[in-house]
Amino acid sequence: MMEGKLTLRDMLKKVLMDLNATGEVYASAIVSRNGLLMACEMPSDIDSRTFAAMTATMVGAAETAFSELKKGVAERVIVEGREAKIIAMGAGKKALLVTMSDPRANLGLILLEMEKASEKIRKLLGR
Repeated sequence: MMEGKLTLRDMLKKVLMDLNATGEVYASAIVSRNGLLMACEMPSDIDSRTFAAMTATMVGAAETAFSELKKGVAERVIVEGREAKIIAMGAGKKALLVTMSDPRANLGLILLEMEKASEKIRKLLGR
């Protein structure tokens, strides 16, 4: 990489690094709506491609449910387990922002930081 010349992928990774730096999030990814990994910042013990595919499927199912029930659009999907909390939200027409955190993490703070990151991603990807 040339000094001072950041690629789109570098800029997307920077958004994720900043999001993870809040302390509430320990893994994050930008995923295409069809489940392809665009960028990630996560521990090496997590299979990032599988994470991308499964979270996109999860969001797709929620969007289908909302559509079928004629209840508008799913804003986000939150899955809580004993060992982790996964949150996915749209980041423009082409992408999703997905995070993983400790189950006791502050949901309000995570959602606030994800909204900010999502807007940056929208701008980088041209909405």
